[in-house]
Amino acid sequence: MSTPSNEEPSYMGWSIFTTICCCLPLGIAAIYKSNQVTAANAGGDMEKARHSSRAARNFNIAGLIFGLICLIYIIQKIANS
Repeated sequence: MSTPSNEEPSYMGWSIFTTICCCLPLGIAAIYKSNQVTAANAGGDMEKARHSSRAARNFNIAGLIFGLICLIYIIQKIANS
């Protein structure tokens, strides 16, 4: 299923992944912003959709990086014990 070219991506799948696997607080913020993107796309507010899409992407990137850092730290602690 493809989205029309004038709609901003919501990153909902990535937001759910971030929430479950990486960082709960940042993932919840990303899901909230993803929902705002969907609502703004449906309402035709492209500026709000663009802003919320960027915010959702940034929350997802931050959550993924934080999750990877925590994972590396935990593996290092287990390996050194």
